[in-house]
Amino acid sequence: MEINKKQQAWLQMLPSVDHILEIAGADSFFENIPRSVLLHSARLVLDDYRKIILEGVKEIDEKNLSDIMILNKVKAGAKDAMALNLLRTINATGVVVHTNLGRSLLAADAIANLSVIGSRYSNLEFDLSKGERGSRYSAVEDILCEISGAQAAMVVNNNAGAVLLCLDTISRGKKVVVSRGELVEIGGSFRIPDVMAKSGGILNEVGSTNRTHYRDYERAIESDTGLLLKVHTSNYSVVGFTADVSLNDLVKLGEKYHIPVMEDLGSGTFIDFSKYGMLKEPTVQESVATGADIISFSGDKLLGGPQAGIIVGKKDIIDKIKQNPLTRALRIDKLTLAALESTLRLYREPEKAIEAIPTLRMLTLSYNVIEKKAAQLCGMLENIGNSRLEIKLIDCSSRAGGGSLPLLDLPSKCAGIRVKGISADAIKEYMRRNTPPVIGRIEEDSFVMDLRTIQDDELQIIATACENMLKRSR
Repeated sequence: MEINKKQQAWLQMLPSVDHILEIAGADSFFENIPRSVLLHSARLVLDDYRKIILEGVKEIDEKNLSDIMILNKVKAGAKDAMALNLLRTINATGVVVHTNLGRSLLAADAIANLSVIGSRYSNLEFDLSKGERGSRYSAVEDILCEISGAQAAMVVNNNAGAVLLCLDTISRGKKVVVSRGELVEIGGSFRIPDVMAKSGGILNEVGSTNRTHYRDYERAIESDTGLLLKVHTSNYSVVGFTADVSLNDLVKLGEKYHIPVMEDLGSGTFIDFSKYGMLKEPTVQESVATGADIISFSGDKLLGGPQAGIIVGKKDIIDKIKQNPLTRALRIDKLTLAALESTLRLYREPEKAIEAIPTLRMLTLSYNVIEKKAAQLCGMLENIGNSRLEIKLIDCSSRAGGGSLPLLDLPSKCAGIRVKGISADAIKEYMRRNTPPVIGRIEEDSFVMDLRTIQDDELQIIATACENMLKRSR
């Protein structure tokens, strides 16, 4: 690449890294910035200038090459480098278990226990009664068995890991009979057949997409059949001309041929949501009561706890699973155990769990409560007193999210805003760049915020964000 005289002159005007470090030393902004961060930012800024100059796409103003301009760019780079990547956000989408926004919020009890266990030593793998090495699963096994009615329990890092571990232990090298209509795909394109292949189990599909019968399972049983698997389709539903085999009937079939039965419940819940006017979702307790050998489900979806894959069932099989070398690779840490134990203890009193666990509270929140909160937010926005701001209350529907309750529409109330001179997309982007970011959606050219998933102490933050937006866009 040939460099003309003008480009050569601009390159010579660029300061050295040492010069930038020298002038930065006199600026109080950099007092708490590590030298490595300052050095990295300075090099990136100078590299960007060189690229612009050499590409010759645009002219360089000499003012942009001044110490002040370059140092300002270095400051911006250092500020970005020092900022945390994982940020608190305000979920105004109405999706309660929002996978992209961190799924379930933890209960206050879980957060308090996290703080204690995370900041101090603990008996993670120490049996205090015997004074010797213990099992980390003991922290939650008893409470899981108490709530679910299972003989034994253990926990790994997520439900996909739980399914992989169970299949690897029970059916490696053997056939696993599963309905074709239950070969689900979960977030990130992870599919049951792929997990099964990785586990060493051999997939044996039966039935059709919409109809599978008892006889289909029975005809598929051979000498090398190692497991009958039922997968709860928690993230979609087939309606119309359908048929499936209940877990109860599958257990009877397993008993007849001495083949273990496993259910992947997916989201998993200890609460019967039909008691709260919602769609019926099978509970963990109901699945255990059928006599199924193994049941797995998530900890951070309808359960409302931290990310975890929970396994409950017959003691002899869970003992084998605990001995699988994969168990160590998939095990959870002390922070997850602390949060999960505190969450599970709340389920001893279901009504208390509904109030104390944010996911359950938001799912069962009454329309009247949401409407009052929406009116409160609209009132705060109106108090800004800006004629450019148009506010309206909108009827909307919230979703459970997290691949749970796919047919459930929860009546809710949204606050919609428009601003003269600013597009809905621009409002959405501004709110997303707020600190903390406010994540909503666009409907009918309005930026819409669903109050079901907005916490009470976030209303003022949203109002302030709107006010700042209006000031900056004069």
